[in-house]
Amino acid sequence: MPLLEIKNLHVEVEDKKILNGLTLTVEKGQVAAIMGPNGSGKSTLAYVLAGKDNYNVTEGEILLNGESILGMAPDERAAKGVFLAFQYPVEVPGVATMTFLRTALNAQRKTRGEPEFSTPDFMKLVRDTSAKLGVSQEMLRRAVNVGFSGGEKKRNEILQMAILQPKLAVLDETDSGLDIDALKTVSEGVNRLRSPERSMIVITHYQRLLDYIVPDVVHVMAKGRVVKTGGKELALELEANGYAQYTDEAA
Repeated sequence: MPLLEIKNLHVEVEDKKILNGLTLTVEKGQVAAIMGPNGSGKSTLAYVLAGKDNYNVTEGEILLNGESILGMAPDERAAKGVFLAFQYPVEVPGVATMTFLRTALNAQRKTRGEPEFSTPDFMKLVRDTSAKLGVSQEMLRRAVNVGFSGGEKKRNEILQMAILQPKLAVLDETDSGLDIDALKTVSEGVNRLRSPERSMIVITHYQRLLDYIVPDVVHVMAKGRVVKTGGKELALELEANGYAQYTDEAA
């Protein structure tokens, strides 16, 4: 059974149709890149998977491990293993990063009927994980993303992903605003989290990210649906030739 099945998904935002019959399957352990021009619906797909408000699904279904998630609230989806890394991570003044991580982890564990982490076990988990991802103790003491550079915000999100261990990680243009060093660091963190049990959807405009996070499959979106699927070489073709032929086909 695939980890994620999206069938004939139609989505409206403020009465405007964004997704038009999108169908997509992501196998367990697969890293699937989604590419496409601005306005093709890539970020809308990410938000719909996470359960963001005001994204109205008018038709179709989304199955995670064979179970529909469309009726679930965002926290229920998170407990089932859905994780969204934002294009522009938000700042949360007044909430320490460590407090945020522990609250999120224990809330998910409680929802799943698992025991909460004790303080010593949690501290060890964060220390070990943050060291591998290049997240300093000083960053952990600060409020969530407050005063962080673009690269630090993205590293912090990868740390969240490493702590929460999702089944489906959706990375929405995680390369946005990163210089090449930050891009390498974030990509290394993502690659460490590749696993036969974890699938990832990597949404990007640019092939350069896929030099570092090499996908198993590339899907091209245009006009709210997938119009082409291929191997990693498809990303190189898009870089060379652009999206025009696919937007024409989708029209």
